[in-house]
Amino acid sequence: MAEVANPGTDTPPNQTIYINNLNEKIKLEELKKSLKAVFSQFGKIVEVLAFKTLKHKGQAWVVFEDSSSASNAIRQMQGFPFYDKPMRIQYAKTKSDVIAKADGTFVPREKRKRHEERGKKRREQLDANQPAVGMNYAGAYGVAPPLSQIPYMGAKPVIPEAPAAPNNILFVQNLPHEATTLMLSVLFRQYPGFKEVRMVEAKPGIAFVEYENELQSMVAMNALQNFKIVGDNAMLITYAKK
Repeated sequence: MAEVANPGTDTPPNQTIYINNLNEKIKLEELKKSLKAVFSQFGKIVEVLAFKTLKHKGQAWVVFEDSSSASNAIRQMQGFPFYDKPMRIQYAKTKSDVIAKADGTFVPREKRKRHEERGKKRREQLDANQPAVGMNYAGAYGVAPPLSQIPYMGAKPVIPEAPAAPNNILFVQNLPHEATTLMLSVLFRQYPGFKEVRMVEAKPGIAFVEYENELQSMVAMNALQNFKIVGDNAMLITYAKK
């Protein structure tokens, strides 16, 4: 396709990555949320683009705030089994025509530079007027508060009476209501030894994630502690009590 960088072309690194070979059975909103959950570990995401049209099925674009995040994402996630299909990732041409036409921002190439400069100024003005959101507790308020003081829009986190001994099963709390077993599986299977995710229907907002051994579960816990899948819900991860 002309709008993306293919192997062997000289498209330079930029902040937008193009992903194909995605599972076409996944609903569009679920796909976009899952992509954001997986790729936000590499840097701030400006937007995730995917379309319902037959021509664009199995494809998506993730736009990062900077090109270094995009480079790390390509290097670390190339071939990652996303919903049971290995992702194929490459740099996209910045503001490719197919995306611009689809989202209504297409401008002829001779006018593109002026258009993008105006858009950048508008975004800067909007950002300057927006209150700081999405900051983690440590960054916003200094020392992180006790878990019992963290607000949660949903089920109240179940806090163990005493810390459980390290083991191969993780207890995940403070999940947003949009979280699904598939979404969590995509996130946690990035780490070696992943076996399964078990959500508790009677208690929304919590899940158990099992690994083959406690060393592997510790690696995943350290990597994903306070990770935000969507919104401002920072995951709280401890060892499960057996």
